[in-house]
Amino acid sequence: MAHLPSRRRLALAVPVVLSLTASLGFLPTAASAAPATAPAAQAADAGTLAYVVNTKVDHRTIASVKKAVAAAGGTVTAAYDKIGVLVVHSANPDFGPTIRAVRGVQSAGATRTAPLSLAGTTDEGAAQLLSTADAARTASASAAAGESEPLEADQWDLRAIGADQAAAINPGSRKVTVAVIDTGVDDTHPDLAPNFSASQSANCVGGVADTAEGAWRPYTAEDYHGTHVAGEIAAARNGIGVAGVAPGVKVSSIKVSDPKDGLFYPENVVCAFVFAADHGVEITNNSYYVDPWLYNCMDDPDQKAIVDAVNRAQLYAQKKGTLNVASAGNSNHDLDADEIVDDSSPDDTTPVTRTVDPHTCLDVPTQLPGVVTVSATGVKGTKSYYSSYGLGVTDVAAPGGDRYQIPDTPSANGRILSTMPNNAYGFLQGTSMASPHVAGVAALLKSTHPWASPAALQALLKAQADNPGCPAEPYDGNGDGVVDATCAGGKRVNGFFGFGVVNALRAVK
Repeated sequence: MAHLPSRRRLALAVPVVLSLTASLGFLPTAASAAPATAPAAQAADAGTLAYVVNTKVDHRTIASVKKAVAAAGGTVTAAYDKIGVLVVHSANPDFGPTIRAVRGVQSAGATRTAPLSLAGTTDEGAAQLLSTADAARTASASAAAGESEPLEADQWDLRAIGADQAAAINPGSRKVTVAVIDTGVDDTHPDLAPNFSASQSANCVGGVADTAEGAWRPYTAEDYHGTHVAGEIAAARNGIGVAGVAPGVKVSSIKVSDPKDGLFYPENVVCAFVFAADHGVEITNNSYYVDPWLYNCMDDPDQKAIVDAVNRAQLYAQKKGTLNVASAGNSNHDLDADEIVDDSSPDDTTPVTRTVDPHTCLDVPTQLPGVVTVSATGVKGTKSYYSSYGLGVTDVAAPGGDRYQIPDTPSANGRILSTMPNNAYGFLQGTSMASPHVAGVAALLKSTHPWASPAALQALLKAQADNPGCPAEPYDGNGDGVVDATCAGGKRVNGFFGFGVVNALRAVK
């Protein structure tokens, strides 16, 4: 799931969590997020693998392939007939090559390299808490600056893209929803509850949408990533905690992280894109990559099938009016390079080092057609040291945080402050944090231009962005004297920033 080796790839750095209690007068009493149960679909016999089978989109072919699946020892666990994608479980070691030989099957492959197993959770360790005194100091600075939210003085990222000024003009329309495809969202958080859309939320783990009450919530407080992302997009301006880029729009949660290992498997993401499209979501945020492969190579039948299945789903969403925004990744890779060394895949078993061509081995979903690819910047406006990039790949950039770029804020923290489960707040950095800033600006654009298509919204994002151009000096992101990346392109478009850093203020004017 996101762009570092293993579960933690979603965002860089250990979170600094701030839990604001009623004693500070910032938060009312609110219920904690109930831990969501693991779906029964995740329980399977040892040796069973999950597959995606992609077929021609006609009823006769799909029906015929379903019969062939059963004959080959497979069980269809989810069928997306409208895009020709079947999710199948099979313990037959020859299922892949057998089903690929069936008439009407256009691609098919395993979605993981390890057998399905019983669901469980993992412990990522305790969060680092911020003291009450630090919280009070930030609140005092916010009040002195005339900020509407107690922790806004630490939100340098809002000011960097004019989101604080934009909110005074147009905070966004409640007719616009951004779906957070992620680890789940704690919708009981007082900064998220006012803008949360339960009717557009689900748990897609296993490839089937579960819309039961609370199914969209994180498994535990350690699965904080989706809640942090949601706050960056649409935390309400309600005098509590922080503010989002688009504090007037709605946000929903489509949970896709596996309860055992936290990974984002293809069938879960296929379900998420289709669910979002069918439930009227205008924008999806995708701060992850589809596991188990960081790059899916088209000459491998399993990886090709993964690209095919997820692409069908996200294109279906685009055709129904949904703009998909995704993070570029945290590997500091040049996605326009001739070759990249990937030593993190597959991440569900034992990774092997391989050299890939990023033009034919794709980071999914960010490199899929029509998806907005987002790189990250720090408070100084330069590329974040970890952010992947690439001329012709990066579309736009946005604040994602950078611990080497220190802001003049009460906490002097260069990362991004946002909501966390159980009424808490914390700092994170990563392209995972940049993508929701773009999703928020896209939501403001959709609010201002309600009839804009996904392609039109992407064009507006690019047209209204501010491009600083390639740096004049060799890029040394962490200050160790070593050139870490090379920016190609010019002032209008380049590999570090694409068409530039998005601008929320221009979006509402």
